[in-house]
Amino acid sequence: MTNLNFVTPEKSWAERNGFAHWAIVMIWLVLALILFQVVAGLVFVGLMFASGEIIDTTNIAELMTSRMDLLFIGNSAGQILFIGLATFVVTKLHTAGEGVFSYLRMSWTQSTLRYIIFGGLLILAIQPVVIYLGFLNSLLPIPDFFTDLQAGQYEMIQNFLTSDGILLFGLLNIALVPAICEEILFRGYVLRSFEKSWGIITAVLISGLVFGMFHIQLGNLLPLAILGIILALMTWLSGSIWPAVVAHFINNGAAVVAGSNFPELMFQDMTVETLPPVWLLLASIFLSVIIIIAMFRQSTYTE
Repeated sequence: MTNLNFVTPEKSWAERNGFAHWAIVMIWLVLALILFQVVAGLVFVGLMFASGEIIDTTNIAELMTSRMDLLFIGNSAGQILFIGLATFVVTKLHTAGEGVFSYLRMSWTQSTLRYIIFGGLLILAIQPVVIYLGFLNSLLPIPDFFTDLQAGQYEMIQNFLTSDGILLFGLLNIALVPAICEEILFRGYVLRSFEKSWGIITAVLISGLVFGMFHIQLGNLLPLAILGIILALMTWLSGSIWPAVVAHFINNGAAVVAGSNFPELMFQDMTVETLPPVWLLLASIFLSVIIIIAMFRQSTYTE
């Protein structure tokens, strides 16, 4: 008689304890958002006290507009601690027989550089589509609270980016830190965990929507969600988050450069007259589709 040795597949902590991967993700997203904001606020207040600019907390709201540099430092600290580093700890709840770096798709393969080039070209090519989606989003009925909040944020960012000598600081805190931390969270942890629950196609779509909602900008939900889907797609096809990290940096970095040098274009009201010409939209769609098809054909992760 032949002895058959059956090896029981190793299960993650979530699976052993009956938790759905997607449910843990949603809980962590809420906690990460809250903790990130709390730490950002505490760091900002601490820096303001250390600088001697405030001695009490009654005028913090007014001072935030005058010391956006300290606000961004606090924002970066919160992102690094909870959007980035703490996500590594939470990821361990989902891993089974693989390391955290592998789960988050943080590996670098021989095709990663190729997909970084694809991703960079795609994020640039799709910008006219993103602009049109932003315009369509502006036509949707949105509560005044969210509209006023977003308008206030844009005014603060515009004032900050048009300050002297702020470009490198802006690239670090608005482009580089979010590109790394948000990709670890969304295209690393969220995408992979949703994939375990629902499969990759649903994971790409839902993770993109969640990415848009996480920014609490209903006026930008459509373009943010599409960007999230594009970044998730390139992560899946490349098997690595690094193409998405670079593409994310290019997207945010271009906005910082444009906001610093051409604020009259970057922050103008979005109307039919200010939209790119239709031919540019069609060219954007065509080029984006061509690049995505090339990414699919080069990928070994869809088999």
